[in-house]
Formats: sequence, structure tokens, C-alpha cells
Amino acid sequence: MYDTEFLDLPPLASAAGEVRLPGSKSISNRVLLLAALSRGQTTVHDLLASDDTAVMLTALRQLGCTVMQNGDTAVIGGLGGQLIERKATLFMGNAGTAMRPLTAALALLGGEFELSGVPRMHERPIGDLVDALRQLGCVIDYLGDEGFPPLRLRPGVLKLDHAIRVRGDVSSQFLTALLMALPLVARKAICIEVIGELISRPYIEITLNLLNRFGIQVEREGWQRFTIPAGSVYQSPGEIHVEADASSASYFIALGAIATSANGQNGLKILGVGADSIQGDIKFVEAACLMGARIDSTANSLHVSRGAWPLKSVDMDCNHMPDAAMTLAVMALYAEGTTVLRNIASWRVKETDRIAAMACELRKLGAIVEEGDDYLKISPPKQIGDWNPASIHTYDDHRIAMCFSLAAFNPAKLPVRILDPKCVAKTFPDYFETLFSVTEAQDAQIPVICVDGPTASGKGTLAALTAHHLGYHYLDSGALYRLSAFAALRAGLSLDDGDAVAQIARSLPVRFKGDRIFLTNGDSEEDVSEAIRTEVAGMAASQVSAHPQVRSALLDLQRSFRQLPGLVADGRDMGTVVFPDAPLKIYLTASALHRAERRHKQLISKGIAITIAAIQQDLEARDQRDMSRKAAPLKPAENAWLLDNSDLSIEESLDLVMDWWQGTRPF
Repeated sequence: MYDTEFLDLPPLASAAGEVRLPGSKSISNRVLLLAALSRGQTTVHDLLASDDTAVMLTALRQLGCTVMQNGDTAVIGGLGGQLIERKATLFMGNAGTAMRPLTAALALLGGEFELSGVPRMHERPIGDLVDALRQLGCVIDYLGDEGFPPLRLRPGVLKLDHAIRVRGDVSSQFLTALLMALPLVARKAICIEVIGELISRPYIEITLNLLNRFGIQVEREGWQRFTIPAGSVYQSPGEIHVEADASSASYFIALGAIATSANGQNGLKILGVGADSIQGDIKFVEAACLMGARIDSTANSLHVSRGAWPLKSVDMDCNHMPDAAMTLAVMALYAEGTTVLRNIASWRVKETDRIAAMACELRKLGAIVEEGDDYLKISPPKQIGDWNPASIHTYDDHRIAMCFSLAAFNPAKLPVRILDPKCVAKTFPDYFETLFSVTEAQDAQIPVICVDGPTASGKGTLAALTAHHLGYHYLDSGALYRLSAFAALRAGLSLDDGDAVAQIARSLPVRFKGDRIFLTNGDSEEDVSEAIRTEVAGMAASQVSAHPQVRSALLDLQRSFRQLPGLVADGRDMGTVVFPDAPLKIYLTASALHRAERRHKQLISKGIAITIAAIQQDLEARDQRDMSRKAAPLKPAENAWLLDNSDLSIEESLDLVMDWWQGTRPF
């Protein structure tokens, strides 16, 4: 997951490959609660790992549920409809799929509980659910604004003789919460009457389907009346598999419809969800086909490729797939004419006011947008020149971050900045990594920051911090020379034999992970980080780097690290030879004395006794060798920014680099 302030997406060109989606949030949290309420033990497979499911699991543990996790499998020890802990303070984050059903279940089971969340959760209405529960005799107090969390629940005297009435036109989660909670007290048949039009009906279908899996057969009269049979008791199914998230599939369905194919492959294959899905958002397949996508579906997979281009605009009632419909709004940027998304009033009470948010961010890109109480009309930029580079505000809303990533395919080839990319952790923590695994960009469009400089200037530390700050890949080119010398010596070769060392360098099986460096051999890896960071290894690297054939052998390997979303590379010729087109080049230096003092501290901490004067003499000798060699001598690139960090902290140096980098961006 990208835990950065922002993530810059370069212009993307094509897509192909295979995507395995995470489990559905809606199904995951329903299954977890149902398993907790049931008799027996339930093994949940393919569980979504996300902020929302973490919130639910934490709450279940607080309530006395046993939870054992191993990867994407969780074993839940059911409470059999009885609470072990009858008093707790529960934090629900911004997880509506946890807040609403837990409120209903705990209110009916009795006990004293306080439920709260993040500030946005305290702006999401819950009054209709509370009103329905109060009809049953539940005692619920608002601890803040009337009609909104946080809540306090206290024991009451239940009244189950009359039908419970609940509004259906604000959120389907209110009805879902009642359907999941009422079997706990169904000593007699209990009826729920829905007032007004029930929105997001496919989510109720998910609830009814899962209730059936746990032994509850709800009787339904249309969408207005639901009856929980007398004597209903939750019973664990033993094992249950969570479907992949159909809402998350929408981004890759749209990707396949928008992007040209790559590497001789035809489109994208999406695994884990297909024609047999119980999720309403699978209807996004039909919508994407109407806009021009080509989609072949099996029971558990989708194959998507570009069909009609430009895409076709649509005028559509999206009440049945409110989450996935957001992706249609971004697809509209690539369609001819005006796309109209109707009956989406529920967007107003989601993680943010999604109608207002989508309208604002689409306009940033250059779209013409009309916003209504329950609709959006979107016309794409009229010409390529009307597209704008945009910094997308995500409102702590995972779906806004994910759907706007598709704007990186804009025909103007402009980058897109996603603010707070870690918000995708709510449902799809590895979304951007998955996106980059199946998309490609032209090399020249993938940004590179080069940090060159002499030995002990601190370029490795600065480059690694810059890469971390931006979420970019990091290339320690010096490590490649150290590795080449290390591997050559291990093979018994002379470091003076440039051809032999070059042959070794050409096929280095290297992998960087954070500050660790690995050599791979089949299925095994060797961590050589410490072995190649000695003074002897540094001198050996300087020796082999003087061979033109070694530098040539490593050139392609170094350039292969230029991968989405970007690269920070440090060395001695990154800006002059390896990445001459890099948009930002830095030549980092410090006086020989300052560098010697820094190196002295490092060596002393390792127990190596040496004088500062000796280190300075060695550094000056290395500088002379590096600057006078025939192959790529050490020198600043013509357009490099010079950064003397003799008197700067690493934080001050990083701030300068980030300021310079922002100056190269169009945002």
C-alpha cells in the first residue's frame, strides 16, 4: 500500500494481464458478524484484508468472540446468539458495514455499549435505524447530533408484537442491519415493513443470500415486507468462501474498456468474480458493454477488452449499483456525448458526499458536469487541449481514489495526482500495486529523479528517502557495481578482467527490498546487504566501474528499474549516462572533510578504528579516480541542480529536493 501524501500517476498507455481481486467488503463484514452470532465455528476463506474488516474483527474480539487468522482465512468461534462481554466501547472507523448491523445486534442483545467512529462517520445518518430499533423497545441515546453517531446503547424491554417500520430510501444498510439482528430475538415471527422506495436492492439480495447460508429463511413480499420466521436460529455453515469484490472489479472492467492491449495479449482477465456473483455491482458488466466494452464471462472470471472507441455515452438508472456507478462517471471522460447517471441520491450519505465530490474532481480534469440532487451529467473535455493535469482530492474515500486512477489514460498524456492514496485500504489496500502490474507507460513518461555525487556524499540516504516519500522505486546503482565485484570474486575472477566481470554483471539476479539487497538463485534468495557495504567492497566496486564493458553490461539492467509509478536512482552517472532524459537531476556533494567526518562516525559505530585524515585522503583519491576515468567520468549533468549538503541535515536536503521536484510537476 502507498502510504504517501500523494501518488503521481504518469500517463498510462496500455493494459494486459491477469488480476485477482480481493474479497468483497459487503460480503466479508456480513459473514464475520453472522459467524459471530451463530452456534458453532465458522471458517471464512478469501476474507478481505482491509480497514473495514479490521474494524469488525476488533469489535468481535471485544465482544468475546474467538478469532484466529491465517492470511485470508479466519476462524470465528460463534457466540450462539449470546454476548460474553456486555459492556464495551467500540470504534467503528468509517465502516458503515460494521456500524449499522452491530448497532442493531447489540441493541437487541442488551448490554451497555458506546459506538463511535471517525468524524465522517458522525456525519453519516443512522436515525432511521435508531427509530426502527426504538419501536422494538431498544434504548439508544445520541451522544452528539440527533440522528447521527456516536451512540450509547442500554438494555430495554423488547416489544415484538407489531411490525417494525423502517425507511428504505436513505440506505439499504438500515434494512440489512434489522434483517441480520432480528433472528436473535425471533421467539415469534417478526415483520419488517419498508417505508418508501427501497434503494440499493442488490445489497439486500446479498444479505438474504447469506442469511440463508446461516440457516435463516426470510420470507419476502416484494421489496416492502420481510418476515423473520418464529424460532429462527443462526447455525454456522462450517465453511464459507467470500466472493471477490464486484465493486473493485469495476475499475479493471473499465480499464479493459479504455486501454489498448499490450505485449501481444488481448485485454484483461479478472479472477474471482463472474456471472454467478451474488453482488449487485456485477451489473456493471452490462453497463460497460453498453458503453462499448467487450466482455466474456464465466462463473468466476471476466475477460475484458476494448471494443467501441470512443466509448458510447449512456443515460442510466444506477440505483442498483451505486458504488460501481462511480466508475461509469470516469468512463464518461472517454465517451462521445453526455453520460447521465440517475437515481444516485445515496451517494450523498456515503463515505463523503460523492455527487459533489465527483462533480468537483471531474471538472478539474476538464469535464463539463451538471450536478443534481440525485444525478450527474458528464460531458468529456471537447478537445485534447481541454484536458487539465489534476490533483485529485480523495475525501478519505477509497472509491474516488481508485476510479480517478483511470484518468491517467487521458489522450492529452497528462499525469494525474491522487492525494492520500492510502485511503484505498478501506477495501483494496494493494489497488495501485495491482494497477501497475497490468498497465504500461512509455519509458519517457515514467519519471526518474537522479541523485549523483561522489563517495560518502549521502546520495544513497537522500535517494532512498525521496523514493519513500514519493512511493517510487529505488535504484542503488552503486550496489550493482558492488554486486558485480562481489559475484566476480566469489567466482574466482580477477577484477582487472573487464570482459569476465561484465559477463557476470550482465545477468545479475538482483532484487531490492527497502534497504536490503538480495541475490536470487532459483527459489532461494541470499541477503548480501552487509557483505557488499564494507569498505573493501566499495573499493572493489570503484575498480570494476572503471571498465567500459562493465558499465555497458549494467546499463540495460539499470534502465530496467524504470517502472511505474517512477524511480529514484543514485550513483555517479545516473543523470549523465543512464537516464539523460530524467526531469530532475541532482548533483549532491559536500567537502571532503565533511564527508570524511560522516564516514568516520559510521566506521567507529561498527568498531573500525581509523582516523578522519586517513578517510579524507582515501575519499579524495577516489574522487580523482572517478572524475578522471574514461568511461562516464563523475561530473554533474548539464542541467543538474547542485546541492552542497555540508551544512544541511538530511531533512533539509529532502525538503529542497521535494521543492525542486514539485517545480517539475504541472499540478
